[in-house]
Formats: sequence, structure tokens, C-alpha cells
Amino acid sequence: CPPGVLGVGIGGSAEKAMLLAKEALMKPIDIQDLINRGPNTRIEELRIELYNKINALGIGAQGYGGLTTVLDVKIQDYPSHAASLPVAIIPNCAATRHVHFELDGKGEADFVPPNLDLWPKESWSPHTNVKHIDLQKITKEDIKNWKVGELLLLSGKLLTARDAAHKKIAKLLDSSEKLPVNFTNRFIYYVGPVDPILNEVTGPAGPTTANRMDQFLAMMYDLGIMGTIGKAERTEEAIKEIKKHNSVYLSAVGGAAYLVSKAITSSKVVAFPELGMEAIYEFEVENMPVMVSVDEKGKSIFSEAPKQWKNKSIPIREFS
Repeated sequence: CPPGVLGVGIGGSAEKAMLLAKEALMKPIDIQDLINRGPNTRIEELRIELYNKINALGIGAQGYGGLTTVLDVKIQDYPSHAASLPVAIIPNCAATRHVHFELDGKGEADFVPPNLDLWPKESWSPHTNVKHIDLQKITKEDIKNWKVGELLLLSGKLLTARDAAHKKIAKLLDSSEKLPVNFTNRFIYYVGPVDPILNEVTGPAGPTTANRMDQFLAMMYDLGIMGTIGKAERTEEAIKEIKKHNSVYLSAVGGAAYLVSKAITSSKVVAFPELGMEAIYEFEVENMPVMVSVDEKGKSIFSEAPKQWKNKSIPIREFS
């Protein structure tokens, strides 16, 4: 999920390297200041070298292509035994963050929220050329007209399912038991929504990494699904399945779970409530923004876009 920032830990022991990487990740973003003044140490040279090489790949934010894959690469090192020299890398991701605190018995823990005025005021409206898609009327013929990189706004009902739900579906099929949901002509959104609070329809509901579900994709197509929605690239085997079934894979915006949730107008659990956030939900969405990432011909934005941007990248700077 953007913004792309890497923390690198070098040396110490294995667990020390991970801690160094985490500490490095939390340091201020200052790569442009470093580039402007020039490196004074080998670690600073390495930061610039990695920054340039990663951005020269043309991967871009979320793999959609572009000149900026990472905003910064930050490194911390520590003395190490010559037989060890561990290296740890941590990307900027909600999954790598944590908070801890101590209760002293004097009352409730009080966390002061950040000042929202520190963030710029942004407004969003869909591009005039974006396609509006009614999920209840979509057909295979419609999907044939979708092109990789095209932006869609989805409205209608879809189903959610991620790791645990797919495993339960597979187990029920192996036991020849009846499934609790009809998947025919439905889109599956790979998400585990957070519980709602106050007057929310749902809590944050951002996409999870799709390729963890690739092992179940053929099974889901046998159940009649129309297509899938998730985050990041699919494996070659999954792309073959998508092409075989004249289907499509759509990407929702990673790292923007709260904003995605604002497109959800209703939410209810329809299967496996015991799985909590990994239960199967039925969402009704209105103008949910997605991008066509693998089309029905098997063309993938995650392989096509970096090729285009790589040729436009800045030259890789080498340090001796």
C-alpha cells in the first residue's frame, strides 16, 4: 500500500535486524535532502543507490506503473558477527504498525487523536470517462469490452471472501455438503471488513492481497463467479484461469480502507459468522472505484505498466 517506504536493518542478530528495520522505517522521510547535499557515509550511499534502483524498475504505486515506487529507503546498521550479518526489510504497511501502553490504575487510557487540519483538504469526483457498472446486470459480453487500466465505478451487490472463507468452502465441497451461498454471476471482493462503530455501515474495508486466494480460483469459477476484486498482482496460474473463464480481475485501492468503506451502503453477514471479519458478507456498494487489472484476454497491468515506465525511468546511479 502506498506511500512506498522501505526500512532496512543490517547487522546485529536476526531479531535485532528486524528491530533496526522497524526503527529505520519510522524515521523522517529525508531522501531528497540527502540527494541534494550528497552522501557522507556508505550507508547514505546505499540509501540513494537502492532508492534509484527501485524507482528505475517502473513498478509505481501498487504496481500500476510509474516513476515513484518508493518515496524513501531508510537504513540502520549494527555491529555483527562475521558469520551472521542478517538483513531485514520492512515495507510501510498497516500490518507492520503497533502501539503499546501501560495502565497505571488511574483511569481510562486516553489517546489524543491527530489534528486533522494537518492533512490537506481534498475533494474527489469521478472522471467523466469512467464507466458506471451495475453489478446486477453485468454480463460476460460487457466484460469483453473492459481494457486493462480502465477505471470503473461499481454499484450493486457483491460478496466478500478471503482466506478462511475459501478454506471453509473447499472443505464443504470436499464433504459434498451444501454451500450457504449461491456464487453464480457474483463478484467476490477479497476483504475482511472491520466492525462498524457509531453510525457506520461498516468499518474500514480495504482489499487484501489477492494472490493468497489464487489456489482457490479454479474452484470459485466452478461455482460460477463472474470475477474478483482485490489488491496486487495474480500468479500466472490465476491469470490462466481468468482467461479460461473469460473473466476479469479488478483492483480496489490498497491503503485506503476507510475511503473504500464510504462506497458501501449496506452490509450483512450471509455465511460463516463464526469467522468474524473473515465471514462472507454481502455488500451493497455505490460508485466503488476499481481498476481493470487483468482483462478477459489475460493481459495484466502488473506486467504491462512497469514495461512502459521502465523505459522512462531515470538512469541508475552506481556507487563504488
